[in-house]
Amino acid sequence: MRVLVAGATGVIGRSLVPLLGAVGHEVVGLSRSVAGAEQVCRVGAAAVVADALDAEAVARAVREAAPDAVVNMLTAIPEEINPRKLAEQFALTNRLRVEGTRNLIEAARAVGGARIISQGLAYGYQPDAGAADEDAPLWHSRTPKQFVSVLAALTELERATVAADGVVLRFGHLYGPGSIYAADGSFARQVRAGKVPLVGGGHAVFSFTHADDAASAVVAALDRTEVSGALNIVDDSPAALREWLPRYAEILGAPAPKSAPAALARLAVGGWGVAFMNELRGADNARARLRLNWRPRFTSWAEGFVTELDADRAAAA
Repeated sequence: MRVLVAGATGVIGRSLVPLLGAVGHEVVGLSRSVAGAEQVCRVGAAAVVADALDAEAVARAVREAAPDAVVNMLTAIPEEINPRKLAEQFALTNRLRVEGTRNLIEAARAVGGARIISQGLAYGYQPDAGAADEDAPLWHSRTPKQFVSVLAALTELERATVAADGVVLRFGHLYGPGSIYAADGSFARQVRAGKVPLVGGGHAVFSFTHADDAASAVVAALDRTEVSGALNIVDDSPAALREWLPRYAEILGAPAPKSAPAALARLAVGGWGVAFMNELRGADNARARLRLNWRPRFTSWAEGFVTELDADRAAAA
């Protein structure tokens, strides 16, 4: 199958492009810069250059690539996120998720209706008890104001993808090379500096996804052409912040996180920062296991963090 990957140089794309080639797909990476295209070519794929927000450029690139499938991993997430400025920092990503997705779908339709696979999020569910399946409502009630525009863009991405009979892979908190949780990532730096406390008891539940597992889910979705709709692509072990953050700090050799009351933390990180640390709901991956026959390599964040951070330390030695 000939596969166009939009966002080929991102955290997932860097795992996905070589994996697609290894299992026999012809891969074309879409990049908005020549430097990005060169990066794609260095791992053995072809490349086309286009700004995803330029509909005419995307149409030309898709015609040139002539794909059987389009994998939409478009984001422009900053290396370090300020939760008080989430809406501002995600403005470009929101446009990519709405306008970029529309441009890719319209271009794919014009060349014969290539299969669409898009990147969603598995931590936008309405806070509640237990791990959310895909039928659980998204966070449309009492949504932190900084997250409203982000969720609106994700909702439109999902609507457009599903309307095109595509698949939305709702990834959890991504870790692996190039992510904020990598040894050289922004979150790791903040934890080492003692700047990530357990807010309000640390009740937020996180479902993690290693970049390699995200990539293998895309491959599985390409193989299962009959599958459409949204699927949670997360590990088997949702964990509260109070459980995983101290272990993450320990693996990094960082100081144990301190506790902070939610009211005080709100002054520093705003409503979204408090919600992120104290209200998020984890996700269930049973439907993806059944419909895609997909299994995460890292079934638990604990195993994945140890493996990934040990590899980072070995590479730095």
